[in-house]
Amino acid sequence: MIHLPGSTLGILGSGQLGRMLALTAKRLGYRVHVFSPDQHTPAGPVADLEITASYTDFEALKRFAQGVDVVTIEFENIPVETLRALQADVPVYPQPAVLETTQHRLREKQFLSALGIPVVPFHAITSPQDLQAALKTIGCPAVLKTAGFGYDGKGQTRVDSEAQALQAYQGFAGQPCVLERFIELQREISVIAARSDTGQFQAYRPVENRHQNHILDVTLAPAALPAVLEVQAIEYTRTIMDAFNMRGLLCVEFFITANGQLLVNELAPRPHNSGHYSIEAAICDQFEQQLRVVCGLPLGDPTLRQPAAMVNLLGDLWEAGEPDWVSALERSGIYLHLYGKKEARPARKMGHLTALGQTAEQAADWAIQARSRLHTL
Repeated sequence: MIHLPGSTLGILGSGQLGRMLALTAKRLGYRVHVFSPDQHTPAGPVADLEITASYTDFEALKRFAQGVDVVTIEFENIPVETLRALQADVPVYPQPAVLETTQHRLREKQFLSALGIPVVPFHAITSPQDLQAALKTIGCPAVLKTAGFGYDGKGQTRVDSEAQALQAYQGFAGQPCVLERFIELQREISVIAARSDTGQFQAYRPVENRHQNHILDVTLAPAALPAVLEVQAIEYTRTIMDAFNMRGLLCVEFFITANGQLLVNELAPRPHNSGHYSIEAAICDQFEQQLRVVCGLPLGDPTLRQPAAMVNLLGDLWEAGEPDWVSALERSGIYLHLYGKKEARPARKMGHLTALGQTAEQAADWAIQARSRLHTL
């Protein structure tokens, strides 16, 4: 079914991704309703209607479904039952089965392995005995992760000995976990792509992601990759989306090992922090692409107009007071996005800067320089 401008888009989640999607939808002539349990949200002020209720409040979900024409997500850690309940009354994309896999690290890795897509060697952990046996195979150092509900480095820790691993497992309160081999990385990249229900597929070129304290710090678009790796990353992404028979947007995060091997790390079935550069730098940005695919419109052109880089703005920048926005924006080609969050906290994503340049590295230098000027007010 096609949902034309004038229809109402429902968004589950009301964070910054929902805000940017809502702004895009409004530009294209859609009404927007958002649903989340949170108050004072980034998306709420730009939506036509904000419903604040638990994701398991099925009466509120019923009212939400009755007021919209199609539903999508901006945040994947939503109970699958929520999506299934909505699906009884309104189309929901991506499909609930996609979230059931991607919000659980073990199911996700088993799914990828069954497709023959390379991942970091892993073992399922449900007991201290499992952990001890896995350590004998994988060795140390290793990375212990909770099986479900983790992002931005949450729910994972490096372990360098059996004693440390057992202590970390106890700290996860007996949750099912995944133990992964520690990989020496050359770098991390990601691919964002969209797929329609007829199999139409459009992918953005891979970008390079540089992290600080497990949080994305800088994205460079495009990534400087050998052509064979760029093609392989996009083909892996297509294979994954085809296997899901997915309608929606997917970000696939990859490791490139020290010896040049490509490994899939994680899947995110929504717009992604590493795709924010596309607002200024791509013909069709990731938020318009998500809107197009869930509403049944033709997919947009993901071609990069110009090399770009994005830097995150975390709450730490506000520690000494209001950042110096004037100085940061002195150079042309610097674009500021603030998410409307009321409270700045350390490590909280408050906004981002995008820079355009002749090369991605040049754009990254300019974006980092602009961010450094924020401290000077």
